[in-house]
Amino acid sequence: MDDGAQFSLESNDKGTARLSLVGPYLVSTVGEIDQDLDRLDESFDEIDLSQVSEIDTVGAWVACKLASEHDAKIVGASERARRLLDAIQGMGEDAELTAPREPFWIRVPQAMGVKVGNAWQGILGVLGFLGSILVAFASLIRHPRRFRVKALVHQLELVGVSALPIIGLMSFLIGIVIAQQGAVQLAQFGAETLTINLVGRITLRELGVLMTAIMVAGRSGSAFAAQIGTMKLTEEVDAMRTIGISPIEALVIPRILACTFMMILLGFYSSVIAIIGGAVVGDLMLGIPFWTFLERIKDVVPTYDLWVGLVKAPVFGLIVALAGCYHGMQVQGNSEEVGLRTTLAVVSAIFAVIVLDAFFAVFFTEIGWG
Repeated sequence: MDDGAQFSLESNDKGTARLSLVGPYLVSTVGEIDQDLDRLDESFDEIDLSQVSEIDTVGAWVACKLASEHDAKIVGASERARRLLDAIQGMGEDAELTAPREPFWIRVPQAMGVKVGNAWQGILGVLGFLGSILVAFASLIRHPRRFRVKALVHQLELVGVSALPIIGLMSFLIGIVIAQQGAVQLAQFGAETLTINLVGRITLRELGVLMTAIMVAGRSGSAFAAQIGTMKLTEEVDAMRTIGISPIEALVIPRILACTFMMILLGFYSSVIAIIGGAVVGDLMLGIPFWTFLERIKDVVPTYDLWVGLVKAPVFGLIVALAGCYHGMQVQGNSEEVGLRTTLAVVSAIFAVIVLDAFFAVFFTEIGWG
């Protein structure tokens, strides 16, 4: 006698067709007759499971599928078979795969609430991170021998010296664009010589420091997040804590100090190179000698414009370094998180820098440095 799964199709005296399943209907036996069951063309009204010796989830799914396709009723099921059938019922291919979509007047407030909650948690996280940095600074003041001078020098090189070529090129081109476009517009009023005022003030006061901060955010801020995030992912940060080394002191503080200090020098360097770019345009297009252009800068640009840029530079550097280190320390889970946090570090740093620049503009105007 065959011990595998079988079936038979018969009609009773009442004219009702019945499909009888016989034997074990298990994952190991159903495959032998699965194609035969799919090829059944005759219709039937009942599926009889009284002769099924054993059944598992796959066997119950086969019975439910046949019942659904032929609009038949399942009869003769044992207690175990009934439990499996009840669990399988409604899990066919036509089952709803997605949750019903809420109306927009419910979805929008919910989404806004989640975003506000996440923003609030982010603010608390940044404040906590800033507090940890202040505690680490206080600890280093009490124990100056723990300060990592070599790490600071290395970060000064990466953030500052290595960035000189790209920032210099960017600033030179910005100076050229400002001078050329400004000269074209001022020529309508016969005031081409005021191009010197335009280039000098806008680069020293605004664009020199602002564009440098954006460049440092994209270059060094992203590097901070990626480096610390990778160390967090490979559990190097946890290993440092295990052996008694503070990750804030070893990783974060050298980067923050380097970025804050180098932003002052890079911002001034950027402004100077932009002015040189403007002087080149003045010499070639406006007939203003190169050295005359530079000499006039001292006369037409107030000293406080230089101080405005120098005051903003370390604040922007601090913001960029904080964003990069904070998001790097938040990495957890998998490598995809490193890319996500690196992107967030750059975006949040640039956004914060632009917002702060607007506040600085209003503040300096109010105190008479406008």
